[in-house]
Amino acid sequence: MTNTTAETGVRSAAVHELPPGSVARGQNFQVQWIEGAAPVEATSLSEMLLLLPDGGATVHAGAEVRDVPGRSVCVLPAGSVTVRLAGAGRAALVASSRPDLAPGVARNEADYTVPDARLRPVGNDYQRRAASTSSAPPAIKVMEVDTIQPPADKPRLKMFQTDTLSINWVEYQGPRDRTQLSPHNHADFEQGSLAMAGDFVHHLRVNWGGNADQWRDDEHLHAPSPSMITVPALLVHTTEGVGPGRHLLIDVFSPPRHDFIDKGWVANAGDYERRKAD
Repeated sequence: MTNTTAETGVRSAAVHELPPGSVARGQNFQVQWIEGAAPVEATSLSEMLLLLPDGGATVHAGAEVRDVPGRSVCVLPAGSVTVRLAGAGRAALVASSRPDLAPGVARNEADYTVPDARLRPVGNDYQRRAASTSSAPPAIKVMEVDTIQPPADKPRLKMFQTDTLSINWVEYQGPRDRTQLSPHNHADFEQGSLAMAGDFVHHLRVNWGGNADQWRDDEHLHAPSPSMITVPALLVHTTEGVGPGRHLLIDVFSPPRHDFIDKGWVANAGDYERRKAD
């Protein structure tokens, strides 16, 4: 879908359910949903993130083989990797570059027929710090989610990054407090919201311009798990977990969120150095 008007600059957004093996995307990232024990191969020009919400996996990256525990976030080095989930597991693979994927494979591919010029490009602002004792390329980095402490004033924030991505792991039990939602928008990047456990409602609002004929009604889109919505720039949004049980929502950004990194909110930011501007 193309942008609507110069005033709003907002395209429509939709929830896309994710059967095993399916892909949804933003302009600068792809998310692949993985289920079952069959091995999955992937290739990227940049680091990837493997999200394991429950069970573990065995990961092959170059000469390295790792058995990774469940409830972890893994940074995988650029190049080709193979992921085999333990048992009937489930996971998501997030990348900003997947040249191995067939053209047009994403379930929301039609949204990107015309690129959005407002969005910040991926660039090469960050690189993994070289290991002090070895000249080997960056290895698989495993971060166990339950060991990560959120910022004292941001209890819902567990953020991670790669050289080209940021994610926020948002997890809670029961419905979200409807008096404490957080509607906001972004001027120059998209937000992917990946529902990994629980049911959600994405609340969307287009800011009014001067022409009332172009105003839109608010939308309240049901999002089961697994599913993803990619929220365009300028669209006001917030997400509400509804019903009992566990809710797990992953927010995806590319390029990395400089603002959150600079505030010290990203758990593994110390693994990266920021390149000087040209």
